[in-house]
Amino acid sequence: MDQKCLRAAVVGAGYWGPNLARNFAGSEQWELAAVCDLDADRAARVARANGRADVETSLATLLDRDDIDAVAIATPARTHHAIALAALRAGKHVVVEKPIADHAAAAQEMVAEARARGLVLMTDHTYCYTPAARKIRELVANGDLGEILYIDSVRINLGLVQPDVDVFWDLAPHDLSVIDFVLPDGLRPESVAAHGADPIGAGKSSVGYLVLRLPGGAVASVHVNWLSPTKVRRMTIGGSRRTLVWDDLNPQQRISVYDRGVDLETQAFDSLERRAAAISYRLGDTWSPALEEREALGSMVSELAAAIRGERAPLTDGTAGVRVLDVLEAADRSLATGGGLSPLGADVSPVGAGAAIPRELTGKLAGSGAA
Repeated sequence: MDQKCLRAAVVGAGYWGPNLARNFAGSEQWELAAVCDLDADRAARVARANGRADVETSLATLLDRDDIDAVAIATPARTHHAIALAALRAGKHVVVEKPIADHAAAAQEMVAEARARGLVLMTDHTYCYTPAARKIRELVANGDLGEILYIDSVRINLGLVQPDVDVFWDLAPHDLSVIDFVLPDGLRPESVAAHGADPIGAGKSSVGYLVLRLPGGAVASVHVNWLSPTKVRRMTIGGSRRTLVWDDLNPQQRISVYDRGVDLETQAFDSLERRAAAISYRLGDTWSPALEEREALGSMVSELAAAIRGERAPLTDGTAGVRVLDVLEAADRSLATGGGLSPLGADVSPVGAGAAIPRELTGKLAGSGAA
């Protein structure tokens, strides 16, 4: 493929679509070709704000166009599967706002469809494209932290109680996607335990705790909360060499790396040569790596272009989206059993391979909004 601008269409002009449109329009690698939404006025406002993009209200008409290279989906999660399959079958590369689908079986079918057609399927795990997350990924890959021992993530604030999902499905995908992004082998926990509470009678968990048992004995925890009077966005990654803290609300020092921790030395101490662990504490320096200033979505659309041109998987491909959904579904199963351990890979009902666009999407796009 030559280096002329790729052409993108944004499907959904609600909450997230305008952000995608702005970044496609502002990229040297992309041209925003169209904005598609059931509400023509809303689509027109987004199109006018971002150049001369066309306005479409029919998904079928949009996908029939041969001047669209990629489709960015920013509609409710329940519609992602049908729209993505239709776009892939029309020969378009696809990027989908999180979560990639509303259940893992649907996402797996999307991945299979993209693979069969040689097309890029990307999950818009936006936080993974922040300068901080990319630096953390680099430090972990280079071994600066050593072996990962634990991850502790907190995402709390006095937030909007969502009408259709609990706090796990609303907030935890951000943390889970970053954990998946920075771990060398991705997010592959052996089991998940979830505890949720509904102290305000919303009919769903408003406060939640996830505990993930990772391979090799490490553990990850995620705390999410809609009811906290204070806002916290913090992730701590403890390694055998150093510990890293990402405080996303501290623009002066988002990342701090601590050369402090616990050292274990194994010793033989009696005639039977039994071995005991002697604990010593290491108190070293703290440093903060320099981070570039760049909007995460700008990096995301650049990565999509690079994947298309290089005919490779993007950093947050469809399988990354599936791994996050696997954890969320395991959390649902754990909640249903009162917080018991739920192994990953439990059987789920498959989606039919011949899934079509739902009737309400035929000819027109279903309701748009934040996914």
